[in-house]
Amino acid sequence: MKTKRPIHRIACVGEVMVELRARPDGTAHIGVAGDTYNTAVYLARALRDTDAKVAYVTSIGTDPYSDRILDAIRNHGLDATLVERRAGLMPGLYAIDTDDVGERSFSYWRSASAARQLFSDDSTLSLHDLDTFDLVLLTGISLAILPLAVRSKVLDWADAFSKAGGTIAYDSNHRPALWESSDIARQVNAAMWRLADIALPSADDEQALFGDCDNAAVAARLQEWGVRNGAMKRGAEGPLDLSGACDFKPSAEPIKVVDTTAAGDSFNAGYLASIARGDSQLNAMKAGHVLAGRVIASPGAIIQE
Repeated sequence: MKTKRPIHRIACVGEVMVELRARPDGTAHIGVAGDTYNTAVYLARALRDTDAKVAYVTSIGTDPYSDRILDAIRNHGLDATLVERRAGLMPGLYAIDTDDVGERSFSYWRSASAARQLFSDDSTLSLHDLDTFDLVLLTGISLAILPLAVRSKVLDWADAFSKAGGTIAYDSNHRPALWESSDIARQVNAAMWRLADIALPSADDEQALFGDCDNAAVAARLQEWGVRNGAMKRGAEGPLDLSGACDFKPSAEPIKVVDTTAAGDSFNAGYLASIARGDSQLNAMKAGHVLAGRVIASPGAIIQE
């Protein structure tokens, strides 16, 4: 593994949205959520007793819902210095529906999302604003929402950042509707897996995108691409150590699943927080799995402390 600097400053990059969650009485709860945002919130909580700082990096509008988002970012103790405000644009919105076993489905309204303009030529944010961080988290959603030219710049920047001693963590978090085509999604994700320092794939996402026949095939493909560090999420089966150094066995105690929203995001947070603390791979996988178990036992992406 490349020589890396200690992790004291973490940036989570992507899109934060307005979340609508239906209540049994037909009304809706309005929240704030999004894959990398969820991870940032749980990371900040997990690292509260350390000197590590977590920043969220995104673009939002200047409307009241964007104000609500910015308040939420700050209230969760996240650094909002790199939150760009764009007049005339809005945050994305999504609605969660859950079935009888807690599995979620999403409906999105995000075509005018300000986050789609992140790092564009007229943006007040530059990719080099991320150079001072020690760890940067990106996901397939972070990349898929960007125009092709900007996406290419992000890939080049991430490669240079990693070679300079920074740590890139990546989760494909595949959402087919966001990509121009399956071919482009595969090309971008393959490139990211090849340069990521910490890989945080979900087995089902990888099988859906690349057509792997099972979890072992996913792991073999990633290792062929040079992945040597990270954990593959496998739900109740527990994470698989992608370095092959240890074997995590989850507790046999069943979890009553209420809502699987942010299961992977919270795993990422628990895992990365442990890595930032200098914990072992086994303890990092355990921390991620335990936190994800708590999150799926409650409704919505962000649970109350």
